[in-house]
Amino acid sequence: MKEALRQARKALALGEVPIGCVIVHEDRIIGRGYNRRNTDKSTLSHAEMNAIKKAARVIGDWRLEECTIYVTLEPCPMCAGAIVQARIPRCVIGCMNPKAGCAGSVTNLLDMKGFNHQVSVTYGVLEEACSTMLKDFFKALRQRDAARKKMKAGPVTPGS
Repeated sequence: MKEALRQARKALALGEVPIGCVIVHEDRIIGRGYNRRNTDKSTLSHAEMNAIKKAARVIGDWRLEECTIYVTLEPCPMCAGAIVQARIPRCVIGCMNPKAGCAGSVTNLLDMKGFNHQVSVTYGVLEEACSTMLKDFFKALRQRDAARKKMKAGPVTPGS
């Protein structure tokens, strides 16, 4: 998870929501990714999607059956679906995403018995570090937006 946090810091440096991910196979990282949606102008540029693409290239197959995925934030529907489709057997999550998480918060796509593959999940690994990075990012974003709004409104003059 420490390496996933390093990936999240890369996203943060780009002004992106700081989410990071790594995929491990036989005790070796074979895929790294971080959120790049705004940078790439692509809905698909989530940390997990970027890491899955890289890991598949290394393995030489779309099936990542002997891998573990580590992600700083609970996967969204798209990423949870990709984890299931890639046949990744284990997912380690830093912190939960109560608004869009699909590994137990909103729903749990990783453990739907109707699918042909389920994923074992470990929750809360380095949770505080993962959560704090996200909370600090959104707090700074709200402060920046408030300052911009105030600047657009112009100066307040007495009697106006």
